[in-house]
Amino acid sequence: MSNKHSVISLFSGAGGMDIGFQMAGDFDILLANDILYAPALTYTRNFGCTLVDVENQNSNDNYPVYLLGDVSKIDFSSLEVDVVIGGPPCQDFSVIRGAERQGIRTKRGVLYSHFIRCLKQVRPKVFVFENVFGLVSANKGLAYKTILEDFSKNHYKIVFSNVIDSADLGVPQRRRRLIIIGVRDDLHTNAIRVNLSDSVFQTYPLTTLEVFCGKPLPDLQSEYKEIMEAYKDIAQSVTTEKALKWKSTVWDRLSFNVVDDYILANGIKENDASKLTEAFEKHTELLIELGYYQKKLDGALYPDHSNVVYEETANVSERLQMIPPDENYEFVRGTKWEVRGKGISHIYRRLHPLKPSYTVTAYGGGGTWGYHYKRERSKLTNRERARPQTFPDTFLFCGSLSEVRAQIGEAVPPLLSKRIAQAILTIL
Repeated sequence: MSNKHSVISLFSGAGGMDIGFQMAGDFDILLANDILYAPALTYTRNFGCTLVDVENQNSNDNYPVYLLGDVSKIDFSSLEVDVVIGGPPCQDFSVIRGAERQGIRTKRGVLYSHFIRCLKQVRPKVFVFENVFGLVSANKGLAYKTILEDFSKNHYKIVFSNVIDSADLGVPQRRRRLIIIGVRDDLHTNAIRVNLSDSVFQTYPLTTLEVFCGKPLPDLQSEYKEIMEAYKDIAQSVTTEKALKWKSTVWDRLSFNVVDDYILANGIKENDASKLTEAFEKHTELLIELGYYQKKLDGALYPDHSNVVYEETANVSERLQMIPPDENYEFVRGTKWEVRGKGISHIYRRLHPLKPSYTVTAYGGGGTWGYHYKRERSKLTNRERARPQTFPDTFLFCGSLSEVRAQIGEAVPPLLSKRIAQAILTIL
């Protein structure tokens, strides 16, 4: 019998949150669940559990098991575990949907009720509930208030409820998520203080250049200079007011020194610059922890073909040639490369090599995939999308190109989950 803490994972997808608990050690995930086949295949490939249709669930299942199907059909009554984790599908809470948000009033919006049902039937010591930060404001705050009340009614004390930017914990990606941690109220909770922040990465974030190249920034001077010098004629080629403003406010301020430009790009104050050496040591430690150290992505081959560079259409390639790092489709507005009818900042937006990635998305049409900081490159490979999410390189995906994209974009960054799991170990 394992001495590890037992876990149920709901809305598991490909297992981003579950990887973090696995990496933290001292956890056994007995049961996972989702409704889609492709992420279920990915999960079972990497976690080595049995895939079972939820209709065939029974008390004699050999754990660990991944139940494929509707969460409403899972019978939790025979299970006893220490921790329940999960994040119900969150599109209806997302702020990117603007006026379309319906939140708690939709079918997907009330899937959280099955999370509540699991808590009622299983009575774990601790739960972790994860969702988009838009849940806090959905339905004018009603959804968030209702969910917190439901946890309280079911005898759980909330010991942490806050919106976290994953980049502040070392994830090389700006990804704001609501994390709620609850402890069963018959357990002693007076002294519990959950800290999910790291002052080093709040000030000195890990960058896409570092995770793509597997080295800390001071070792990437030549790579950085080559990347940026490729854009030297871009303002003269585009010639719009925006392009000319970019030249004066961004390009002309570059020193082409990787550390100095990192300070500039991230708004690091002069008194904090003295701590850069210590910060980059932390970056190296984190690259080692993630398994990326000295392992560059460019040209690397993976058994799941996740790092294949796909060709874009001629129009898209030509357009991307005219968009510099950290800029998007608006940079070419009013030119022959213009994209009409767009209104989302992610459209044709290039990564900045010296910043964390912007949020890796799961779905979207033309221009939403995510784009490389190198001028000669356009769309990111799925493996290039997986590293800003902090998936281990050993984690292999199943499914079509778009299915794998969705699995990566919908996941909780494993590093964020690992830090949560470490906090849970302290509680337990």
